[in-house]
Amino acid sequence: MQKRVISMVMIIIGASLGFSYLPYLWELLKVADNTLLNNYLSNSVIGAIIFFLLSLVLAKYIVTIIKKVEKQMSEMSLTYLLFGVVGAILGLTLGVIISTPLYRIEIPVINSALPIALMAILGYLGFRVGTTRIDEWRKIFAPRPKKVEQESAVESQMLERKAEDTFRKYKILDTSVIIDGRVYDIAKTGFLEGVLLIPNFVLYELQYIADSGDSLKRVRGRRGLDILNALQKEEGITVEMYDGDFEDINEVDSKLIKLAKLLDGVVVTNDYNLNKVSEFQNVPVLNINALANAVKPVVIPGETMNVLLVKAGTERQQGVAYLDDGTMVVVEDGQHYMNEHIQVVVTSALQTAAGRMIFAKPAHSGRGINEKNDSHEQ
Repeated sequence: MQKRVISMVMIIIGASLGFSYLPYLWELLKVADNTLLNNYLSNSVIGAIIFFLLSLVLAKYIVTIIKKVEKQMSEMSLTYLLFGVVGAILGLTLGVIISTPLYRIEIPVINSALPIALMAILGYLGFRVGTTRIDEWRKIFAPRPKKVEQESAVESQMLERKAEDTFRKYKILDTSVIIDGRVYDIAKTGFLEGVLLIPNFVLYELQYIADSGDSLKRVRGRRGLDILNALQKEEGITVEMYDGDFEDINEVDSKLIKLAKLLDGVVVTNDYNLNKVSEFQNVPVLNINALANAVKPVVIPGETMNVLLVKAGTERQQGVAYLDDGTMVVVEDGQHYMNEHIQVVVTSALQTAAGRMIFAKPAHSGRGINEKNDSHEQ
């Protein structure tokens, strides 16, 4: 369809050019007296035929150029195009005004080619001025509220922050961080800027987990759906859905990384492996576990705490307990106190990318050793 339109336009242009300029060609060829060849109808037909043949050769390239122009224009913002068009119109208008006296000069180049070149140059300059000074045009045309002179003076000294330079709009949530639920509390505090983006393939995975035959997975999936509903209902938190999908990619994690690259977004996750793969592919990541580890209170060796031993450790006689925030506490000789609350003394702490582990021993064992040492000294 585009090629047909291009052919029709070129035929019209060829007919008009043949009508206007072919008589001069016949005069140069000394056949101007041939009325059969040199008349309005034949000149128009010859010009139309020539440009029709040219359109058969050039139509493909013209369509390619038009598609490139359309793609570039679709990537431009409406504000950019608006100010560019206004600037170009003002430049062309100024060119017409300046070129008007040139038409009266009886020199062929000056009264024909020079006005066209002048209007083209001024139109381009107007477009450039309109698109490169968008912020200044906004300030000129934006209504300014009445303020005290002192406030306006202070405001004029403040630097304007351009959010586009450092601000990433989309925070793309993966399945693990939604099920975890802490992202809801973090978003409520305002630490997550921009828009929380939920891709459809993540929502489908949550639904699949919620419909699982395993009761544990079913509970986790329903918890994730509840968190999404709570995020959407919370005022001050912007949640959007992404309806697209990448059918050539099977893994949800790979789709998340692909989407983050396309939107220049940030992946929000709890998955250690997804975190490392995203970093390797230069995709920004916000790891909730890393944030939780960063804000955990520091545990000092020698500090005492009360814990409940819930299971045996991997090493002999070890017991394992968990703090309220999920930190694992490995207690030496803890197997003797299974399912009991005991006081332990921290001996060391190990910080890893996957979390933190605290090593401790029963408090009474330390006191017993100290008492024995004191009795020997006495």
